[in-house]
Amino acid sequence: QVQLVESGGGSVQAGGSLRLSCAAAGNTNSRGYMGWFRQHPGKEREGVATLSIERSNEYYADYVKGRFTISQENAKNTVYLQMNSLKPEDTAMYYCAASPYPYSWSTPRQALGANLYTDWGQGTQVTVSS
Repeated sequence: QVQLVESGGGSVQAGGSLRLSCAAAGNTNSRGYMGWFRQHPGKEREGVATLSIERSNEYYADYVKGRFTISQENAKNTVYLQMNSLKPEDTAMYYCAASPYPYSWSTPRQALGANLYTDWGQGTQVTVSS
């Protein structure tokens, strides 16, 4: 099992930036992918970005591509989500998640399937005002 702790959420005006961090502890060698998901109030959780731990393959949802960047710092078992050009519709609870599956996926939709992720953080709130 992998324990995940997110940080870095907050409030920002539209056009601004935030960087989220996700620190992993426990059985970190079991991670195939580390991803970020978000959930708007009353809606289902949706994938944002994910990263292969071994190969550093990156996948992004269309609605964040070009604005968000996922990266990792292996020495710290930490994954980051740099969010630029934020929009009010980016307002959501953001969750970090770990998947044990190391496969190469054909599409971002496949890589960001929530059912592939077995360990989840508690979430960090991001609020973007217009």
